[in-house]
Amino acid sequence: MFMLDSDAGWHRCQSMRFSTPAFSIAHISVIKNATLAIDDRSNEAIWGVMEQQTDTRSQILTTGRRLTAQQGYTGVGLSSLLKEAGVPKGSFYHYFASKEAYGCALLEEFMTEYGTRLNASLAHPDMDARSRVFTYFGRWRTKQLSPDPEDRCLVVKLSAEVADLSANMSIILQKGVSDIVAHLARTLEQGAEDGTIAPLEDPRASAEMLYHMWLGASLIASISHSDAPLNSAMDATKALVPAP
Repeated sequence: MFMLDSDAGWHRCQSMRFSTPAFSIAHISVIKNATLAIDDRSNEAIWGVMEQQTDTRSQILTTGRRLTAQQGYTGVGLSSLLKEAGVPKGSFYHYFASKEAYGCALLEEFMTEYGTRLNASLAHPDMDARSRVFTYFGRWRTKQLSPDPEDRCLVVKLSAEVADLSANMSIILQKGVSDIVAHLARTLEQGAEDGTIAPLEDPRASAEMLYHMWLGASLIASISHSDAPLNSAMDATKALVPAP
């Protein structure tokens, strides 16, 4: 049997002598083209399966994000998640090794998305540094007060819930928060450089204080169903990030 699915195999076939005169180069060309066509169809089938798997995994995460925003992480059972996502019950462990692995993937996807939104405010090219800081916290306030739970920050929603539940999920949250604080600290430093923020003794410490204050205000706002904690946080931010 001749394997004609590569150029190397094709050249080896050309160099061979066939005992049957009727087995011409034209016949070999037909066989080679047919083999390549089969290979192409096989590749298309493989890519189709991979795309379907990616779509299914994304569907589970998208549905999970919505349900978690409404009910919390522990409030979402696998059965209800898969039913809502329209995915067969036995398929979950094909995409995630455990519910914790699913939770980690959920947080990683959120933090990636949050990083994009963070750049839209704290790294906006057309605003000075102080304006960027207040745009960031202004959007935070707006989202936390939204009637749609999906608009609110998943870090705020899950920070207390997963603290003692999953070390791996906590690590992802901690890294995400650390990245946000570092970005905020750089913006405060840039404000001192561009003259829009009075120089701060320790921009990193100020950034941590601001983030922790807003995180706490968001939790109290959720408990009290009031915008007062977030309004107070904005007033405090104006005092902590003064103009020169």
